[in-house]
Amino acid sequence: MLSNILITLLVLIITTIILSRLFTLPRNIWVLFLAQPLVMSCSPVIVFIGGILSAQMVTDKTLSTLPITIMILGVAAGAIPAALLANKKGRKFAALFGFSITVTACLIASYAVYIARFEYFIIASVMFGFSTAFVQQLRFAAIESTKDEKSIPTVLSILMLSGIFAAFIGPEVAVMAKDWIDSPLGYSGSFLFLAVLVIIAMLVMLAFNNPTIIHQPNESATRPLWVIIKQPVFLVSIAAAAIGFALMSYLMTATPISMHHMQGHSINDTKWVIQSHIAAMFIPSLFTGFLVKKIGLTNLLMLGTIIYTIVAIIAFSGEQVMHYWWALLLLGVGWNFLYLTGTSLLPQSYQPNERHKVQAINDFIIFGFQATASLFAGWVLFKAGWHAVVFSSIPFIILLFAVSWYYYRKERVPKCDRVVL
Repeated sequence: MLSNILITLLVLIITTIILSRLFTLPRNIWVLFLAQPLVMSCSPVIVFIGGILSAQMVTDKTLSTLPITIMILGVAAGAIPAALLANKKGRKFAALFGFSITVTACLIASYAVYIARFEYFIIASVMFGFSTAFVQQLRFAAIESTKDEKSIPTVLSILMLSGIFAAFIGPEVAVMAKDWIDSPLGYSGSFLFLAVLVIIAMLVMLAFNNPTIIHQPNESATRPLWVIIKQPVFLVSIAAAAIGFALMSYLMTATPISMHHMQGHSINDTKWVIQSHIAAMFIPSLFTGFLVKKIGLTNLLMLGTIIYTIVAIIAFSGEQVMHYWWALLLLGVGWNFLYLTGTSLLPQSYQPNERHKVQAINDFIIFGFQATASLFAGWVLFKAGWHAVVFSSIPFIILLFAVSWYYYRKERVPKCDRVVL
C-alpha cells in the first residue's frame, strides 16, 4: 500500500507539470495545486474512520459522528479568523499558520487513538476543522492570483481537480499505516503519516507569492455587510454552496457508519465507496471549466440540483454496496457543480476592498450549515435508519430546485428587459 501512496504522489507531481504546460496561469496556481491535496488528505481520513473509531470509544452510538461534526464546526469557527489573518498578514502567512495547526492536530489524534481517549480525539477534530478553514481560503488565493475574471471557473476547476489525489491518499494512508503503532484501536500511525505529508505541503507553500490586488479607479467605499448579503447574486451563491455542501456532508457522514457498522459491509468496501465519492467530488473538474463556457453557470447549477435528486432516488432503492456506491458517486459530482457555481458567483457580489469580510461570512455560513447537517446525520441514522436520512434530505433538494429555477429565470431575462429600480 505504501507503493500506492508513492505512485499517487508521483502522479500528482507529473500532473502539476503537465497542466502548467497546458494552461498559461500564474505559478501560484500550481503551487496551490501541489500543496493543497497533501493537507486535504486529513479530512477524508476523519470521514472514513472518524465515526468507526468513535463508535468504539463511546457507549452512546449516536455520538459516533460527533468528531466529524466538531471538525466541521471548527471550519465554521475558523472561517472568519482565517480571512482576517489573510487580510492582515497575507495569504502565504495564513496558509502556513493553518498548516501548522493541522500538524498539531495529527499528533494529538495519533495520541488520542493510541490511548483510546474520545475527548482527546474531539480536541484533534476541532483543530482539524479550524485548520481546514485556512485550507478553504486557498481557493480565494487562487482567484486573487489570476487577473482575468473570465478564467476564474477554469482556475477553480484546476484547483478542485487536485482534490482527487487527497481522495486516494487519505484513505490509503489510514489503512496502510493502521498497525504501524500498536494500539487498542489501531490507526495511530496513520495520523503520524498525515503529519509528514502536511509538513511537505508547508515546504511547497514557501514558493507561494502573495497576490497583488488591483483596486479599480471607480471602486466605491466599503459597503455594510447587510447591503452585500441582500444582493440576489450573493443569495444564490450562498444557497448553491451551503445547501450543496450540507446535503453532501449529511449523506457522506452517515454512509461509513451505515455501511460498515449497521449493514456489515467490509471496511474495504466502505473505503472504496468513500474514495469513489471524494474522487467524484473533484474528477468533474477536468471538464467543468469547459462545461461552464458551453452551458454557463445557470445550467450547471440546475444540473447539479437534478443530480442530487437522482442521488436520493438511488439511495432509497436499497442498501447494497452498489446502491451506496452509485449514490455517493453522483453525490460527489452534484457537489462539484454546485460548489463551483457558488464560488464562481461570489466575486460578483463584492468589490476588491470588500473581499475578505464577504469571503469570511460566506465560509462561516457554508460550514455552519455543513456542521449542523453532520450533527443530525448520526442522530437520524441511529434513531430511524438510512432511509430516514435520505428522506429528510428531500425538502432541501426542493429548496435547491427553487433557488436554481429563480436564478435560471432571472438569467434568461434579457438585460434590456429588466426593470431597474
